[in-house]
Amino acid sequence: MTKIAPSILSANFSNLEQQVRLVEKGGADWIHLDIMDGHFVPNITFGPMIVRVIRSLTKLPLDTHLMIEKPERYLEEFREAGSDHVTVHVETCLHLHRTIQQIHKLGMKAGVTLNPATPASSLREILPDVDIVLVMTVNPGFGGQKFIRSMLQKVGEISGMVKSTNPGIFLEVDGGVGLNNAAVLVKAGANVLVAGNAIFSKRSIAHAVMGLRKAARG
Repeated sequence: MTKIAPSILSANFSNLEQQVRLVEKGGADWIHLDIMDGHFVPNITFGPMIVRVIRSLTKLPLDTHLMIEKPERYLEEFREAGSDHVTVHVETCLHLHRTIQQIHKLGMKAGVTLNPATPASSLREILPDVDIVLVMTVNPGFGGQKFIRSMLQKVGEISGMVKSTNPGIFLEVDGGVGLNNAAVLVKAGANVLVAGNAIFSKRSIAHAVMGLRKAARG
């Protein structure tokens, strides 16, 4: 079944506990955490301290996406804060295999992320070693961006690679995901949908989570 991972970046941080409770009520599977450093991407969000707060509010898996330079320096901090998964960018890791091994040694699921312009072929050597592949379907840095339609083909290509190499991988998509494209993304091979604006901008956050799951079923 497709997993729904609301991106807390789009939540109302003045009432974070309520926002987490509402996505739980809607049946969210993971909470997605976008960590940005203002260097790798043109925005700064939050760090381990906020992850620790969110950990205290929920038992849902915390899916932490590190959009930062030199992520290997901060893995222990995010583990101690309560992250269950850590995903790093192919573009930021000089020694990607070593970083993935570090994440596993810390007891977390390890993922790799690709920006829209990074080819699917860059995953070939790392696929046997990871638990998650995250395909960015917008250029990372800001919420509320428009889905890049050409990424559908890329999701399909990576889905084929996953099936032949490591079928247990979660194939996650993030960026412009909503009711209008959930079904085609699942059809292309995605099994985790990250959504921020499509959930937290709605009048009923719980119903938005349920609606996205329904849309994903086609």
